[in-house]
Amino acid sequence: MKVKMILPALAEAESPFWRPIKYSLFPPLGLATLAAYLSPDDDVDLQDQHVETLKLDDQPDLVIIQVYITNAYRAYKIADHYRSIGAYVLLGGLHVTSLPDEAAAHADTIFLGPGEQTFPEFLQDFKKGKPKKRYSSSIRTLEKIPPIRRDLIKRNLYLVPNSIVVTRGCPHHCNFCYKDAFFEGGRSFYTQAVDDALAEIDRLPGKHLYFLDDHLLGNKKFASSLFEGMQGMNRVFQGAATIDSILRGNLIEKAADAGLRSLFVGFETFSAANLKQSNKKQNLKKDYDQAVKRLHSLGIMINGSFVFGLDEDDKDVFKKTVDWAVDNAITTSTYHILTPYPGTKLFKDMEQQGRILTRNWDLYDTRHVVYQTNNLSAEDLKNGYDWSYNEFYRWSNILSASSKHESLKHKLKHLFYSGGWKKFEPVWNFLIKTQNLNNILPILESILSKVPYTNTETLVDPAPSMLPMPPVSSTQTRHPTQVIRFKNEFNK
Repeated sequence: MKVKMILPALAEAESPFWRPIKYSLFPPLGLATLAAYLSPDDDVDLQDQHVETLKLDDQPDLVIIQVYITNAYRAYKIADHYRSIGAYVLLGGLHVTSLPDEAAAHADTIFLGPGEQTFPEFLQDFKKGKPKKRYSSSIRTLEKIPPIRRDLIKRNLYLVPNSIVVTRGCPHHCNFCYKDAFFEGGRSFYTQAVDDALAEIDRLPGKHLYFLDDHLLGNKKFASSLFEGMQGMNRVFQGAATIDSILRGNLIEKAADAGLRSLFVGFETFSAANLKQSNKKQNLKKDYDQAVKRLHSLGIMINGSFVFGLDEDDKDVFKKTVDWAVDNAITTSTYHILTPYPGTKLFKDMEQQGRILTRNWDLYDTRHVVYQTNNLSAEDLKNGYDWSYNEFYRWSNILSASSKHESLKHKLKHLFYSGGWKKFEPVWNFLIKTQNLNNILPILESILSKVPYTNTETLVDPAPSMLPMPPVSSTQTRHPTQVIRFKNEFNK
C-alpha cells in the first residue's frame, strides 16, 4: 500500500513576518509515531510542508493529514485534492478533535483524540474493507507502542531532529489550553514506561534532545526515574515545566544533573485575577522570582511564556512584563495574544458572552486579536504585543539581561543563545536554503553544555526536601508527544 503522511504548513508560515528557522525546528513526530503501526511492506512518504515543497502529483492509496487550527484550511484543500483522485483520506489532530463536523466534510475518516489505539484499529478495519467514518480514543496507554519511524524524518532539514515525547497531556486544566478538549473521554495525562523512554533516547544519535512534552515534570515518580536513568548518558536537553514543579521538592535538581539546560516556563501573567480567570492554579501564590533564581543557580536557561489580553490587563502590562523578564535575566521570551481556541473552556465562555469576533482560523495564531477585549482596545493589544517582542530583543536589553548573571560564563551563555536566536536571521536562512541546518547542532550543544555553579551563585536556600539526592542507578524512561506548541519555545 502506498501511504502519504502530510503536515501542511501553518498559515503564519507564509506571512511577511515568517521566520523560516522557527518552522524548521522539530520534525512531525506525531505522524512518524503513527507510521510505526503501518506494515513494513507499505511504501510510506512523510512530508512536512514547512521544510519542503509538497508534492501533489502522486497517487497514494492512503493519505494521512495532521490538522492544527492555522493549517486547517490548507489541510482541507489538500484532503479534497486527494479525495478527488481516489485516495482514502484521514484527518486527525487538535483541530479535528475540536471541530469534528467541520473536518468530516473533507475526509473519509476522522480521528478524535490521541491515535495510538484508534489508528491500529482503523488499519485492521481498512484491510477488511470496513473502515468507520469516525474513531474516538478512549483507551489511553503508551505501553508497548512501537518505536517511532525516525527513518522517515529528513534529519538534515531540522535544527532539532532529536525531539521526543515521553508523556501525553498535562495534569493541569488551564481554560485557554486545547488539552482538555483533545483528551476528552479518557485519561488526560499519562506516561510511557521508563524503560521504553530510555530505549528511545538510546536510539537517538548525538547529545542534544528536546522533550516536547507539555509538562515533563508533571508526574514526579516518572520524571524522577527518567532522570535517574539518564544519569551518565551524556545528554543535554530542553523541555517544559511549571512554576509549581520548579519550586517543589528536588525534581528540578535531578533534571539538571541528568542534563537539563533550558526550560520553557509558563509564567503567563503576574495578575492573580488573571490566573484565576484562566484556571491556572499551579501559578497562584507562587514566587516567580524564586523560581527563576533556582533555575539560574542550576545553570538552566529560561524561555518564559507570557499571555497578553487577559481581562485584567491594561496598557502597563507590556512594559511591566518586558522589564521583569530583562531584570530577571530570562534568556528568551515567548509572547502570545490571548487566543480562544475552539473546544476550550475559554472559547465556550467567550462564545456565550458574544465576544468571539471571527471564525477565520488562519487568524488564531496568538498574533491576532480575535475576540472582544476588556480593558485594552484590540489596537492597543496588538501594538503592545509587537512592541514587547521588539523591546525584549533589543541588543541593549539582551546585553542588560546577560549582565544579571553572576559568572562570566553564564553571561556569555545567555548572550550567545538569545542573540544567536534573534539577531542572525540571514545566517539561519542560509543554513536552511543549503540544507545545512543540522550541522549547527554541535554549536547548540556547546552553548547548552554544563557551566559549573558555585554556592555563592545559589540564590535560593533549598529546604531539606529540595536538597539534591545522590544519583541512583536505574534503567528507565523518556518521552513522546504531539505539540500545540512547536511555535512556543522558539518565539516570534
